Amino acid sequence: MAVRHLLTLNDLSADELQQIIERAIELKTQHRQGSAGESFKNKILGMIFEKSSTRTRVSFEAGIAQLGGSAIFLSPRDTQLGRGEPIEDSARVLSRMCDIIMIRTFGHDIIERFAAYSKVPVINALTDDYHPCQLLADIQTYTEHRGSPKGKTVAWVGDGNNMCHSYINAAALCDFKLNIACPEGFDPKPELLEQHADRVTMMRDPSEAVAGADWVVTDVWASMGQEDEQKERENQFAGFQVNHELMANANSDAVFMHCLPAHRGEEVSAELLEDEQISIVWDEAENRLHAQKALMEFLLQQN
Repeated sequence: MAVRHLLTLNDLSADELQQIIERAIELKTQHRQGSAGESFKNKILGMIFEKSSTRTRVSFEAGIAQLGGSAIFLSPRDTQLGRGEPIEDSARVLSRMCDIIMIRTFGHDIIERFAAYSKVPVINALTDDYHPCQLLADIQTYTEHRGSPKGKTVAWVGDGNNMCHSYINAAALCDFKLNIACPEGFDPKPELLEQHADRVTMMRDPSEAVAGADWVVTDVWASMGQEDEQKERENQFAGFQVNHELMANANSDAVFMHCLPAHRGEEVSAELLEDEQISIVWDEAENRLHAQKALMEFLLQQN
């Protein structure tokens, strides 16, 4: 049987995604009741970080520990990957020593090559093209607060980046409409837009994108590795801040999400981020922990 990986959300069926979300909610309840058990006992998670992180590292490491397993953190300084060992060789070796592996890296081709030679499940914990684990947490969070996202309208405001790409995939799997507002020159991949033209609409006006939305989301204007573009991007994204004024165009019970870290006063106003009547970012951040536990459990059961 072929090894199951999660490199993009498209590695899951709609039913499997729903199963993982339901299990994440269940695991969250069990964790708070102290009844989650040790389903990961004697399991080892290898964590390869070529991009640094707070939420990704803590959520994966804490998640496997909470269910009885353990994690090994590997940075480029700690491995032969950082000294030029072929990705294929690292995959062959590490997958004989670990039960499951997550990778946070730059080029999406890196994780594809690693997975092709791995004997165990590989999880994309972020590449330049996709961030599927964050979408698991986001979908879980919306489901907890408002119910199923099916048939809803989601507005993405900002850069057409890896998060935006994963939202496009999620729109198809969860059957929601996605409005994307980006400045010209910052659109998501055209092939993704073309593939999902039946439910994804590109716009230039954030107010138009947010109109009637049930769920509004943004991300930093300059992602990791784009720091030298920060000032230029601030100029390009002027008018794309998500704040109370923009949210007034959305439905009255709309929620706001952000994968964090947030730059208050740039892509989101400090006032909106802290408004717990609208902003559900702290639940969203916590749900990385529970959604990834459900994902790891699912993948280990499949293999």
